[in-house]
Formats: sequence, C-alpha cells, structure tokens
Amino acid sequence: MVLVALALVGASVWTVRSAVGPKPPEPAVTWYAPYVDATLTPTYQFQLPADDPARQIVLGFVVASRSEGCVPSWGDYYSLGQAASALALDARVAQVREDGGTPIVSFGGQANTGLADACTDQAALRAAYSQVISRYDLSVVNFDVEGAALADAAGNLRRARALASLQAAARADHRSLAVWLTVPVARSGLTPAVAGLVRTTLRAGVELAGVDVMAMDFGPPVADMETAVQQALGASAGQLGAIYRQVGIRLDSTEVWAHLGVTVMIGQNNSAGETFTTLDAHRLVSFATEVHLARVSAWSINRDRQCGGEFPVLAVESNTCSGVAQSTLEFSHIFSALRGSALRTSGRTPAPYVPSTTDNPATSPFPIWNPTAAYVSGYKVVREGYVYQAKWYNQGSDPAAAQAEDPSQSPWELIGPVLPGEHAPKLPTLAAGTYPAWSPVVAYQAGAEVLRDGLPYVAKWYSKGDDPLAAADGSASSPWSPAYTLPGEPAPG
Repeated sequence: MVLVALALVGASVWTVRSAVGPKPPEPAVTWYAPYVDATLTPTYQFQLPADDPARQIVLGFVVASRSEGCVPSWGDYYSLGQAASALALDARVAQVREDGGTPIVSFGGQANTGLADACTDQAALRAAYSQVISRYDLSVVNFDVEGAALADAAGNLRRARALASLQAAARADHRSLAVWLTVPVARSGLTPAVAGLVRTTLRAGVELAGVDVMAMDFGPPVADMETAVQQALGASAGQLGAIYRQVGIRLDSTEVWAHLGVTVMIGQNNSAGETFTTLDAHRLVSFATEVHLARVSAWSINRDRQCGGEFPVLAVESNTCSGVAQSTLEFSHIFSALRGSALRTSGRTPAPYVPSTTDNPATSPFPIWNPTAAYVSGYKVVREGYVYQAKWYNQGSDPAAAQAEDPSQSPWELIGPVLPGEHAPKLPTLAAGTYPAWSPVVAYQAGAEVLRDGLPYVAKWYSKGDDPLAAADGSASSPWSPAYTLPGEPAPG
C-alpha cells in the first residue's frame, strides 16, 4: 500500500511539473508529396483529386534555359510563359491550391543544367528563383542537386546565398519560404559531396526545412529495398545531426528526423535487381510514422500504374508505369496515409484565387464554351471562370454541370481557373490578297477559301451571307471552317 501511495504521489508530482514546465514540441507528422514529371507526355493531370490523392505535389523540374543561363525554364522545353499556354501549368497549379492542396516546385534534377550552375551572376540567379516563386505563389521549394551539380562548389554557394536572401526578404514581408534539398544517398548514408553541400547551404544562412535523400539506384542488386531505405535513412540521420553541430546548431534526435525526408523510386528502379514494391511502401509508411520522419516522396506519380501491353508486367523501368504488379495509383493511396502538411515548415497557407464566373472572351485564354460546337479530345474551353479540356468527342455537354455531377463520367476535365491578367491569344493574320476577302453578297461553293479580318476560312458547303466569324467559336452549324488553329484546339497529330 505504501509503494502504491508513493507511486501515486510521484505521478502527481510529474503531472504538476508537466503542466507548469515548458511543453516539448509536437513530433512532426510525416507528409507525403509525389513528384510529377510536369513536361512528360502524356500530360499528367495532377490538379485533379482523383489523380493525386495526396493533394501535395512536387513539380519537376525548373532548370536553366539552354540559350540563356539565367532564365528559368521547365525542363529546357518551355519558358514559364510557354508552360502556361502549352501545359496550362499556371491554371493547374492554381487549381491544386484552390482544392486545399500544396504545389511545390523542384529546381534542378538529373537532366539539363541547374540555374545555379549556369547563371554566374548572383543577382540574376536570385531574380530567376524569385520569378518562379512569385509566379506560382510558392511557400515550399525543392532543390534537387545531383550529378555534376554536386561538385560545383561555386554554384552551390551561389544557390545558398540566393536562397538565404530570398528567405530574409520573405521574413521581412511577414512570409516564410521553406527550402528542401534533395540529394543522392548510399546505403551507408550521405556522400562527402552531399555533406559539403548541406554545410555550405547552412553556413550561408539558409534555414533548411530538411534534407531529402533519394533512396534508390543503390547499384548492386538489392533483395530487400525497404531495409536498404531504412539503412540509408538511419545513417543519414546520424550524419545530418553531426553536420548541424559543425555549423553551431544542436538538434536532438527527434529534431534531426524532423529535418530528414526520403524519396523512393516506386516499382522497378534504374538499377537492375532493385524493385520497390507496394509491400515496401506499407513498411516505409510504418517506419516513417515511428521515427517521425518529416517527408516521404516518390518518383513519380506518372509511373504509378501497372504497365500494359506495351511492356511486360515485371522488371521494366519506364517513365509511365512502374514495372510491378499493382492497381492504378496504389503507391499514392498507400503513402497518402501520411497525413502531415508540407506547409508545417513554412507557416503560411497562400490564399486560393477565386475566379469570376462571368466569362469574357477578351480575358479568356481559350474560347468560351459553346453549346452548339463540337469538341474533339484535347480541346480547351472556358466555362464560368474555369478552363476545361475535352477527354473525348462531345457536343452540348456543359463542362461545369457535368463536372459537378460526376467528374469521372464527364467528357470534360477540369484544368483550373482563369487567372488575373490572362487575355485572348492574338492570332497571326495573313496579308490582304492571300485569299479573296469574304463578301456577304457572294455565293460560295464547298472548298472556297476566303479571308475574314485577316484570318483564312474554308467553305464546308454552299453558303451565301453566312459570316465566317461564326466559325471562330467552333460552331458546328457554320458553313465555314477555320483554316488556322483555334485557341485551345489540340495540335494536329
């Protein structure tokens, strides 16, 4: 009885001390965000909840333009403006945020040349990063540093100084910018080059949200990928704590794990004999939850499906399928059990943009939806302030109404809102005399070619007095067909 009483007294003292003493920080709740190869064909519609259950997405990759080293581009394929028109990237990023999700842009990557390596002007490099951050209103950014970029000491210092400056500017504006480094890793942990990169970044004054290790392509065949991933993480955690101490920052073990993330390559890895299975994914979720790992990512959501007839089911490394037996988006659904938020380290949730529901042709990047027009697969239209893309041929199906009823059955796919500052594209016109000018008093036979306001049209059948401009919105009843590519119309082939 005495022992029990003492135990109760001790418990009471501990309760009082806990109540009045400093409360320890809450352990991190692991967040999950898959990578998407934003420029890969076919375009992955990451903005749709059905296609990204996590509602957090890492878009890869922003790199230097080949012709201008201080100009950001998407994969050296598209300028930021070209990505907005060709990929509707601005609208899709805005749609993720409108649905409560978090878009994250990743700079660098395995291919092409990173901005920090190509742009030797410190101010221009900062401006390039700032341009991307401002355009997409980012609170979290990712820097994938691998290959030759790891050995570029000058580039690594330029990057670090630019990021430290951007974070300072964000704090002065009562905002914050979370910065992640994504780096290669061995089963034995961080390489000396990676450790040097992290030290350089911290010493320049960057407040790192974390270091994300790419636990993939270890080299020799690996029979148990999840065990190898855990080994790489355990070794990296010890090294990361030591690196922070070297720069004068002491983290306890919980805080170290809260600054560590992992990216796995789902399915068949590039290295033969390395396969990350759905069972490995379940095990990684359990491990991440147990140690309070900050982050899990996967390369890539484009691959989160079983290969079809174009590949054997197993042991295939592909950009568009996993090479393992799985259901569609099975890895994404498994990892989405990790319910943390990438915004935890940024402290700011950007406000979603709410578009006008009144459609104006002058401020719409694509034609206003016309109930009488016929739309083929890939066609983009604007309806009630949002851009939609046709999934298959349809006519008379209201994009907004069909989307609200059942998106999976709708012939339209939601792309995202029409954004401020957008306008109708300017079509190139032909010189007067290239074709006869259309006349309301002339009778035209099928195949006749005319110019109307500098744009060419071809007669589909006999007509007289029917203005070709009626065909500009895709009207199927017009006797005229535009002989130019309409805005939103899929490219031939």
